[in-house]
Amino acid sequence: MVIVTTIRRDVLTLPVAELGPNNPLPPLRPLDETHRVDDRDRADLPRDLARQIGYEPLRSILPERIRDGYDRRREPRGIDTIVIENDRLRAVVLPGYGGRVVSLFHKPSQAELLYRNPVLQPACFALNGAWFSGGIEWNIGATGHTTLSCAPLHAARVPAPDSGEMLRLWEWERLRDLPFQVDLWLPEGSDFLYVGVRVRNPHEKPAPVYWWSNIAVPEERRVLAPADEAWHFGYERRLRRVPVPEYEGADRTYPPRSAFPADYFYEVPEGQRRWIAALDEAGAGLVQTSTDPLRGRKLFVWGSGAGGRRWQEWLTEPGTGGYCEIQAGLARTQLEHVRLEAESEVSWLEAYGPLATDAGAVHGPDWAVARAEVEDRLEGALPRADVDAAYEAWLPQADAEPGEVLAVGSGWGALEVLRASCKVPGTPFEESTLGEAQAPWAELLRTGAFPEPRRAGPPGETLVAPHWRDMLETAPARPLTEYHLGVAQWHAGDLAQAVRSWERALELAPSLWPLLRCLAVADQEAGNRERAADRYAEAFDDLCQERRDDGAAWTAATAALGREALGALLAVRRTGEARGVWERLRPVTRSRGRFRLIEAELLLAEGDRDGARAVFDEGFEVADLREGAEAIGDLWSRLTDEPLPARYDFRMRPPVE
Repeated sequence: MVIVTTIRRDVLTLPVAELGPNNPLPPLRPLDETHRVDDRDRADLPRDLARQIGYEPLRSILPERIRDGYDRRREPRGIDTIVIENDRLRAVVLPGYGGRVVSLFHKPSQAELLYRNPVLQPACFALNGAWFSGGIEWNIGATGHTTLSCAPLHAARVPAPDSGEMLRLWEWERLRDLPFQVDLWLPEGSDFLYVGVRVRNPHEKPAPVYWWSNIAVPEERRVLAPADEAWHFGYERRLRRVPVPEYEGADRTYPPRSAFPADYFYEVPEGQRRWIAALDEAGAGLVQTSTDPLRGRKLFVWGSGAGGRRWQEWLTEPGTGGYCEIQAGLARTQLEHVRLEAESEVSWLEAYGPLATDAGAVHGPDWAVARAEVEDRLEGALPRADVDAAYEAWLPQADAEPGEVLAVGSGWGALEVLRASCKVPGTPFEESTLGEAQAPWAELLRTGAFPEPRRAGPPGETLVAPHWRDMLETAPARPLTEYHLGVAQWHAGDLAQAVRSWERALELAPSLWPLLRCLAVADQEAGNRERAADRYAEAFDDLCQERRDDGAAWTAATAALGREALGALLAVRRTGEARGVWERLRPVTRSRGRFRLIEAELLLAEGDRDGARAVFDEGFEVADLREGAEAIGDLWSRLTDEPLPARYDFRMRPPVE
């Protein structure tokens, strides 16, 4: 009996580390971005690749905030899911975590097609911090993992092209100010999950667009794609063209055969069907294919080195097996952004499903034979013409209004729709979703004045798009308005005017520390480290006098400002003042791994080498250690010539010669 496709709510219980509060300080500094191309490689790149690498790279994650409030204490917790199921496949989606597809289970073969992480452990891989590994994620915005990795999306039932139902996910992506949608459905009797994606630019100017669908699969696979060359990019930031499958004496289509973490962006020829597959020793596994606009295909490997293996353990639990990522994107590489014209859109269709092949062919020495075997089997399982036809059938449904609401995202899209009075058919951003974060901006829109806070507390998020900046400039010049205006001006590159706005606000502001902190960042960026340290010390003093309680908001503000103040003071060797900041941090803050690392640095600066070494010997875990960061190893090397202990070895690149 054929089971009709169903969409239902469910709950998945996993060991989960809570996200905690966001960092309340606006992220003013340029991104510490690992995905930058070394200038030595730019001159030799194809013209279109070089142009798109240089097109509108992201320089700030404003208006987003950093998500760094999580730790590594995991407890079983129920997570809301949406399950899409027919008689062949079952897909499990987390609407509260970026719409991640955490499981794609093929019933006839009893096979999980994805790498399914047994825990939900945030780590600092997203553009704004918190991210977790496993499943299929939808990366929109800019180079890197989306800021929506651990954020809720809107979700609802929508009519599917085959008269059944599909699940629609949608949100307003804030880095580029673009609404997008992801429609998922399972035709009756289908072995493939269909995914229709649309990104829209409702504005009067072109916008840069970035999209990569990121699929985690077990690493004991061979990854195949229709290419004989790839662009290799590692954490040493060099981009070079390499042959596929063999490079530097090893077949890199087997993920464990790379020593260090690296990306391989496959050079898929024009006219070639777009696909990528990850197949086990029996020749079975997952295949992903799409219509032509989703041009790029990529393999990411952690490698067999100590750092890569340590990251694998860090993101899950030891002994649960490693993973690699196969990906599909709008551009040739993830280092590029493509231009989306004003008042236009881009859309495509993806399909995910099982593939069974001849193991001898796909694991044989002849790459052309292996590729042909996958392509032939894929054409038999899901003809290219059927994918194109499914896309054409989906397009008229892309504007269909959602029915039953299954999950609610943020209110930022509703605010933008309210401001611009724009129509985004199929993805309603209802005024009912406006919340506390949007309330002062809605008042600015309605009255022309930004409200002053009714009680003391860290200032809310700043909107930085030109239209909001214009409104702030014409609003009454109150302290909080000047603060937000300065942040928006800073984001626009008008640094001098931003400083003037913050200095004006200081004259009347009841709360000085947010302004002093912004001015301290400006001093650092200008190279005035001593004045930056002065302002950070003054800001931290003011915060400690103003904070009202031990609640999450004030604790997060104290931790965030204290961390920056400690760094600024230690940079100019004012260890006594740094110790004073340390002593006023909450005990719960000082016990966190990030601050244990800072404590070791402080002890070393005070001349207590043994004390600093003792911190390492006692053990700590920096929950928000950034992808590619080398701070732990750098401090260890200042303490001792001994090898870096394995528990602290997160190095993602070869030693610099």
